[in-house]
Amino acid sequence: MTEHDAQPTPEREQAAGEPQEAVQENGAQVTTDVTPAGAEVAIPELVIISGMSGAGRSTAAKCLEDLGWFVVDNLPPALIPTMVELGARSQGNVARIAVVVDVRGRRFFDNLRESLADLATRNVTRRIVFLESSDEALVRRFESVRRPHPLQGDGRIVDGIAAERELLRELRGDADLVIDTSSLNVHELRAKMDAQFAGDEEPELRATVMSFGFKYGLPVDADLVADMRFLPNPHWVPELRPFTGLNDEVAAYVFNQPGAKEFLDRYAELLRLIAAGYRREGKRYVTIAIGCTGGKHRSVAMSEKLAARLAAEGVETVVVHRDMGRE
Repeated sequence: MTEHDAQPTPEREQAAGEPQEAVQENGAQVTTDVTPAGAEVAIPELVIISGMSGAGRSTAAKCLEDLGWFVVDNLPPALIPTMVELGARSQGNVARIAVVVDVRGRRFFDNLRESLADLATRNVTRRIVFLESSDEALVRRFESVRRPHPLQGDGRIVDGIAAERELLRELRGDADLVIDTSSLNVHELRAKMDAQFAGDEEPELRATVMSFGFKYGLPVDADLVADMRFLPNPHWVPELRPFTGLNDEVAAYVFNQPGAKEFLDRYAELLRLIAAGYRREGKRYVTIAIGCTGGKHRSVAMSEKLAARLAAEGVETVVVHRDMGRE
């Protein structure tokens, strides 16, 4: 994202303990366990920030720090349970902890899965935020700051990026929230982090409904993808071509086509089922991508309607039209 993002950035430290019941501590949801002596131990919220070098990890961490989170950068994963334990002993003074974990630790990074399993046995609620970016964007950022990729060795920047993607493959699959920063600036990334973490109360599920054009590529941060190209394209209707799916006439055209309303009803029903499963698994964020050829008409109209359905059912929803206006 910036010169700073392609470089190591130090921050601070943290902690944890062992849980049972949820309480509110300084506006944050924490868990408590009553010890035999009657003293309460509050388990801090834990967010693990990881992702590709140069994709904006330090910007995301700084955003959480500004929101009052206790941030530790480049902490060896084996020490995460210890940090959580220390936070649990802080008597509520450290209610939210963010840990930046990346491949700079190399040997230590191999301990991450073991540490995550340890946290699970302690009933610590943790979320993983993964910062993603395209190879082209990462190469451009590293070249702009004239720094090597931490894993490139004697090879090229792209070699280091490929090695890092392989190392992070499993962690990306486990992520609760994936943010693609390829086309984001620092302010836009901060806005996304604020939208997810600034609230005093954590909603059950947050959804981003994103329209996109297949000709510009699939969104890399999508959890679910639906294709609207089974509907007639308003692009071929001369009076509708200049407008977008936000226009009432375009939306009416789209939803008057056979199958459009049925798709909306059945997909919304499917999302209810999926959302219930996500909640049971502790997944709090979902990105639903709705695509058409250019991301201007059909996908935009369907995304707006679907987002309205989700919001009416109590899901906190954000709509993003990735490719509208790009043609």
